[in-house]
Amino acid sequence: MTREAAVTLEAIRDQPHAVALLRRALAGDRVAHAYAFVGPPGSGRTTTALAFAAALLGGAAREHPDLHVLVPTPPPANPKGARAIRIDAIRELERQAALRPALARRKVFIVDDAERMTGEAPQAFLKTLEEPPAATVLILILPRRRALPATVLSRCQVVRFEPRADDTAAAARAQALELLGEVRAKGVDELFRRTERLDRERAEALVDAYWLLCRDLLCAQAGAPEALLVNADRAADLAREAATWTQDELLATIGLCRAAREALARNVAPRLTLDVLLSRLALRAA
Repeated sequence: MTREAAVTLEAIRDQPHAVALLRRALAGDRVAHAYAFVGPPGSGRTTTALAFAAALLGGAAREHPDLHVLVPTPPPANPKGARAIRIDAIRELERQAALRPALARRKVFIVDDAERMTGEAPQAFLKTLEEPPAATVLILILPRRRALPATVLSRCQVVRFEPRADDTAAAARAQALELLGEVRAKGVDELFRRTERLDRERAEALVDAYWLLCRDLLCAQAGAPEALLVNADRAADLAREAATWTQDELLATIGLCRAAREALARNVAPRLTLDVLLSRLALRAA
């Protein structure tokens, strides 16, 4: 797999206040031991966390041994089960955090979808926050402040992320639909050509757009009113396309969107991630 250059804070768009706060912390060497990046999905929280991590680790690429990304996973005994962050994963984080950095001054741990901690996991994580290991920065990715107990959030510096502007989100959806149409019309060669120069932030926006498209198709199958559709201006097209999918196929593709988002958080190359997703959506490949 081709290694990808690290995203930088300068490349983050639409979140000037969050980026300014993080750049001040870096400039003054006043980096907190724990952060909570709080905002809606699609607002660039994970991309910003990776950019901040790159800055903390000396501009490192995402394969850096001192960068650890934790995402929800299904139960070991049931690959199709509910994805969550369980106590064993937090204990492994604690073990890794206790080790000295391999190359950089610090270690960085990003916990994506941290609201999916279950059972005793939040309490175990709280113990890590109460006695933070030296040279370690923890970043929680959350949709809202109350997604975890207040005792956890009180020990983190909260960085707020605003929803992307409607026109920006609409533009991303339009680009996603245009790309989908081009690949359907021209086949696999167009797929590879159009995803050749794809950065992580654009990949996240495209995945989110395809996720919403599948949601619209499910709504159309159920006969939902147009007002409930994200792409309400395409209601007639959505109804026609919804008839070509089974509900199981759409649910499986939504699962693939979820997996694509998690792959991006785990540093899989954006091009590979979009190629897999578009193969399902455009070419109906497994």
